Amino acid sequence: MTVTTEKPASDGFPSSLSDIQIRDIIQTLPDQCFEKDWRLAWRAVGISLGAAALGYWAIAVSPLWLLPLAWIFTGTALTGWFVIAHDCGHRSFAKKRWVNDWVGHFFMLPLIYPFHSWRLLHDHHHVHTNKYAVDNAWHPWDIHDYLQAPIAISSSYRAFRSRLWWMASIIHWAGMHFAPGNVAPRDRAKVKTSVVVVLVFAAIAFPTLIATTGLWGLVKFWLMPWLVYHFWMSTFTLVHHTSMDIQFHPAESWQAAQAQLAGTVHCTYPRWIEMLCHDINVHIPHHVSVAIPSYRLRQAHRSLKQHWRPYVQEQVFSWRLLKGIVDYCHLYHPTHAYQRFCETRR
Repeated sequence: MTVTTEKPASDGFPSSLSDIQIRDIIQTLPDQCFEKDWRLAWRAVGISLGAAALGYWAIAVSPLWLLPLAWIFTGTALTGWFVIAHDCGHRSFAKKRWVNDWVGHFFMLPLIYPFHSWRLLHDHHHVHTNKYAVDNAWHPWDIHDYLQAPIAISSSYRAFRSRLWWMASIIHWAGMHFAPGNVAPRDRAKVKTSVVVVLVFAAIAFPTLIATTGLWGLVKFWLMPWLVYHFWMSTFTLVHHTSMDIQFHPAESWQAAQAQLAGTVHCTYPRWIEMLCHDINVHIPHHVSVAIPSYRLRQAHRSLKQHWRPYVQEQVFSWRLLKGIVDYCHLYHPTHAYQRFCETRR
């Protein structure tokens, strides 16, 4: 399917995004969407702390056959911890920068995620969303690079782009967020600080957990919920930005409004997941402006649908939706968005 920014003109909606700037879209949002409310922000903190405490209690008391449910709940709650840090990284949690930094570091500790490293690399993703060879989140390889790569590398890409998609977030975490050289020189001291913070936490927490609960305790209380968290991180990011209708564009033809508004997907999940993850699934307004706090995303989404409905992509999460993505959206194609692995021969 060839992707285009052109839409039939109807009901007063613009027929094209080619002359639309991000600021034009932002101006259609109510001012309240950008207001920080400390009570709502800290209510989210309370929900995430309480959910994690409940999850860890469930892990501690559950028989073996119930542990998978406890792991799923706890890992989903920890994804909510990440979303709070996510707001902190975008400075939409609190008005004071030091509060954002402290809260962001705290909520990324059990995930062993260096806060400043993630924040800076994630900002790059927002500035260059769906820009071919520049975006750093779920960026597809082109056919030439895939065919020319050593077989071990191309096989790994093939696995993580298809049925092992749920591990891709782990590769991204390990491969990018512990290297200060991945950010500008002026920011490397901050990245080093964040890396030291999580390594010190791990050096204390992991031996303590092993000493008190054994190696099985490390697996039970940390590893399994952590894997569930990465399942959600991989899945959310993949579904937010991947579809046969979403084209990556080279820099010379890339257009911000098209990428941020029409190139991002809103996906509805079961309400308990959305609650624990603080509406991170309401993703289109977040790409229109990172200044919108998570508790304002639904209001902003309603406004975007009112003013820009033909360009708002919405899906309902299902395994069929996910299977369609991992079975078809493999390699970059310059006009049809994606080409499948099976359509490519060495």
